[in-house]
Order: sequence, then structure tokens, then C-alpha cells
Amino acid sequence: MKYGFVKVAAASPDLKVANPAYNAKKIIEIIQAQSEKGTEILVFPELSISGYTCGDLFLQQTLLDGCMKALKTIAEATKGKKMLVFVGLPVPYGGKLFNCAAPLSDGKILGFVPKTHLPNYNEFYEARYFSPAPEQKQIVIPEAIFEGDVPCMESGLLICNNFWSAEGERCDLSVGCEICEDLWAPESPSVRLAKRGATIIVNLSASNETVGKREYRKTLLAAQSAKNLCAYVYADAGVGESTSDMVFAGNDLIYENGVCLAESLPFSGGVCEAEIDVGFLLSERRRQTTFSCGGEAGVPAVKWANFVGDGDLTLRSVPQLPFVPQGKELEKRCGLILSMQSSALARRLAQTGAKTAVLGISGGLDSSLALLVTARAFDLLGKDRKDIIALTMPGFGTTGKTRNNANALMQAAGVTLRSVSIGGTVNRHFRDIDHDPELRDTTYENAQARYRTMILMDVANEEHGLVVGTGDLSELALGWCTYNGDHMSMYSVNASVPKTLVRSLVSYEAKRLGGRMEIVLKSVLSTEISPELLPPDGEGNISQKTEDIIGPYELHDFYLYAFLRRGDGPAKTLYLAERAFAGKYDRKTLKKWLVNFYKRFFAQQFKRNCVPDGVKIGSVSLSPRADWRMPSDASGELFIRQAEEL
Repeated sequence: MKYGFVKVAAASPDLKVANPAYNAKKIIEIIQAQSEKGTEILVFPELSISGYTCGDLFLQQTLLDGCMKALKTIAEATKGKKMLVFVGLPVPYGGKLFNCAAPLSDGKILGFVPKTHLPNYNEFYEARYFSPAPEQKQIVIPEAIFEGDVPCMESGLLICNNFWSAEGERCDLSVGCEICEDLWAPESPSVRLAKRGATIIVNLSASNETVGKREYRKTLLAAQSAKNLCAYVYADAGVGESTSDMVFAGNDLIYENGVCLAESLPFSGGVCEAEIDVGFLLSERRRQTTFSCGGEAGVPAVKWANFVGDGDLTLRSVPQLPFVPQGKELEKRCGLILSMQSSALARRLAQTGAKTAVLGISGGLDSSLALLVTARAFDLLGKDRKDIIALTMPGFGTTGKTRNNANALMQAAGVTLRSVSIGGTVNRHFRDIDHDPELRDTTYENAQARYRTMILMDVANEEHGLVVGTGDLSELALGWCTYNGDHMSMYSVNASVPKTLVRSLVSYEAKRLGGRMEIVLKSVLSTEISPELLPPDGEGNISQKTEDIIGPYELHDFYLYAFLRRGDGPAKTLYLAERAFAGKYDRKTLKKWLVNFYKRFFAQQFKRNCVPDGVKIGSVSLSPRADWRMPSDASGELFIRQAEEL
């Protein structure tokens, strides 16, 4: 369990119906193989020691004794292994028979979990053999089988393993167990287990295959793991079961908070493996106040052997751009986001009765996206795009390329163009405040940004309009905006769009619109990111490159997502960044910009505490009225020091 990641697996072993010794042998082979891989939790199907389709053989004492003997053999095979294993078997007690899961660890049988909900409809007739979980909290299995009594709990056994990891982070891991139909029932034991603290639910299942059932099963697992803010490891019976009346496909599935991490192909007979981020699940539970945890009584807890896995991630992919969907989902998501932005702006324009929308166009990514969104909003309202007043305000750092991009973009969009050169006025302002224009400091830069904002605000007053902000989420996180300059607007459409996603949205709209607009937007996409507040170089090119100053946006967006969305600390963030950006950035570079991220994030909160209204479009927002509330003078020393000491 490194940095809160737990390696889990669900297996559908080859078996022979009613042959416990053979089945135990196959189960032990998988245990050995998974132990060598570093698997920490391994789940086998329902009644995996006997086979699910034994029929009336379940009533034979010979089979039951054979299953108990096989269980002891399997338990002994776990000794010395850093693993929690779940197997299924029939367990007799008091003249009744229970369909149980048995958790095993380090050679010990930790208990038994009887199935609560027994299906007795259609092709299922479990009530013919089994009784539901007993009401009493504990029953005792005869000592003749085990050295000492082994408790058999009602369906609600919670297995805990709490410790400090080798990285110095607290790891709280609780595992709950239910069996097959328990998931389908309206009152699933897993709900109670999650409320008691279980972050991982395992399900030992024997769910036969019928047309359409796989999709329905996946829907159930996605919903169960999402609403309970947990991971769900589902092990399904495979092709070794009897095919007299049913066929079993071995649908092994692993979900985390509604997302499928891994799945086995039907009839493949393989092992499904994944790495679960328990730290993320705990962070989500702390965040969502409607999730009640820790107050559920009547769920007994059992400790299993403490261990700290030290294996690196091998199964879980770490995307470089966590805010940007991949594949076919990207196009769908871009269309939705642009619709959200434009609908929000249209509502604000209608509510305020604004006749025009006013925005500054620099020829860069953010202002281009803001103009595209504004054009969509005007189309929604049936308003003439000529009432979009777009201004270029060339200053000391404006280059020919960005000016041409801005003019071409406005012409292609069919909006009203205006140009106000700010150089002369800003120089007069320098004389007023006795500032040497040869001193290229923050005063030199911010005076331009603030004057541009004043122009936009005054034009909006003059034209009965609304100033549309262009700044994005990444700039706000890093404070890369001028206070009361581009920091301010009357409505901010890009406020929760990170820089890495801005590029995808502009690219999407370029492809959708085509023609002249596509040519212009491709030119915008190829332009270096810059505030253009310092003069160009000797060849007239951009000299002030944002990412050279504050760091690559792809790294800062990665860090922002880890910090705000997943609740990761500095060590875990750097660990994941090394995997995501392997071969692109070395550890020294990653650490440098991680330290810079924390320093800038904490120092710039005062800007975020007074931002204008802006639409939230994703899972992360920095508006103090939405997701993020932090004092402007909060200390970032703890985070910065930890990052520096890595």
C-alpha cells in the first residue's frame, strides 16, 4: 500500500464441481502468482471451493467436510504473504447451511461472512440449500476443524488495516464483504459497510451470463461504488461451473467511485487486476458532507495483519492531462463545455439586459475562447453579433503575429472591431507616478493590464454592455493575472477552464467551424503563451514566454488536479508526476515546479477571494462562492516544506 494505492485482483479459477481438493489447488496457484505480483487483496468467486452449481450435493456432509479441509489448506498457503484473500464455501452450523465468504490472511481464517439475500427465483434456488445470515452477531465453528474458535459474523464483517505508511502518510484501509445477490438487493450490506468506514467492498459472485446482463451488472457496480464513495472488487464464477442449465462467463470487474478500472473479457478465465487509490476515496468522503461515515452500529471489525506494500504502480495509468478526456470522449466533452459556457453567458446577458458584450482580444488562446463562447451566446439569444464589441489594445509587447491573429479572428466571427493603442497613455501615466519606463518591472507590466481593463469597463458603460472576462482556471490558481486588471470583469466564462483544456476547446471549435475560422484558430493555437507586456525581441517575436517564467501549464494543471480534486500531498503528487511525465521531465524539474506551484497558490489566494461571477464547468473551481474557500493569509509552509524536502 504505497501512497494509499492498494493492488487488488479478482480471479475466476478453473474448477471442478464438487471437487474441493482440485479447486483448492487452482486457488493456491493463483494466490502464489498474485503474491509475486504484489497483490494485496485477492477475491475469488462465490462458493469457489465447492463450485456454485453443486445442486443437492450441498446437502452431503462429505462435500462439506471436504470444503472445510480445503479451506484450511488454502489458509495455510497465505502464511507469510502480504495479502488478504477471500474465498467462498458452504459452512454448516446448528443444522443449517450458510453460503459464506472466508477472509484469509497470513495463514489465518479471519472469520466467515454469510450471504444475506438468497435468490430463489428464475434459475436460482439457493433457499433449497442455504439459510440467510443469522441475526446473532457471532456463531462458532467447531474446534475439530480449526485450532481455536473462528467467529462467523453476520453479513457485515469489516476487516481493518490502519497504519502509517513508509512515506509518512496515514493509511486507513477497511474492507467489507458481501456475496452476489447482496448487490442486487435494495438494502445491500455494502451500504452499511461503507457507512461504517469500508473503502473497499469485495463481492464473491456466481452470476450466470444472459443476454444484456453484463451491461446491467456494470451499471449496478458503477452506481454502488459511486454513491458509497468506495471501490468495488467483483469476482464472478467462470466456465468451470456446470452448464446443465446456465453458463458462467467469469465477469470480473473492479470499480472506483463509479469508474471502471479493470474488467475481464467474458469467458476469458483470467485475472482482473487494478490499483485502487484509497487516499482519493477518503478525500472524497471528507469532501461530501452528505456521506455519513462511522456511525453505523452492529458491524463487527476484525484486524488483519498490518503490512506496508512497497511496490510501485504497474497497472494504473497516470494521465499527463487529467482535465482533458481522451479518445472519443474529448469531442463530446468539448461540445458540452462550450454549451455550458455560452448558455451561462446568455443567461447573464438576458438577466442584466445588456445590449452588448465587450471583450479584449489579444490573439491568444484565452481571449479566442471567450470570443467563441460569446458568439455562441449571441446566437442562442438571436442577437446580432455586431453587438459584440471586441477590442485590440496593442501595447509595448504586442507582436505582429498576435495582432494579425486578433484582427482575423474578429473579422471571421463577424463582430464589431475596435482598436485602442495604449502606449501613449501608459507612458503619460508613468510620468504622473514618476516611473522610469526603462525599468521593466511589475509596475511597467501591470499598468498596461489595468489600463486595458479600464478601457473595457468604460466602453461597456458607454455601449450599455457587459465585460466578458477571458482569464482561465490555471492563471487564477497561480495568480498569473493583474489584480484589478485582467483579474476583473463583469462575467468570467473561462473561470473554471484549465489552460490545458482551453487548447482542446479552441481546437474543437476550429474543426467544427472550418473555413476561415479554422485557419485563424490554428494560427492562435501555434502561438506561444504570453501576456505580451514586455517589448518583443530584436526580430519582433514574443520575448516574454509565460511557461519559461512560471513553469509548464501541463505540470501546473497536473498539480492543481492532484491538490484540489484528489487531495494528494506533495510526496504522492511528485510520485505520480514522475510516472505521468517519464521521459519528458526529470525529477529535479518536476520538484522545482511543484514547489513553485505551492508557493504561488498560497500567496495568490487574495486574488481568488474577490473574483467576478463565472460559470463552473468541471469538478474543480476556485471561486470562493463555489468550491474553494481559504483565507488570503493561510500559510503554505507545510506543503512547501514537504515539497522542498522530497
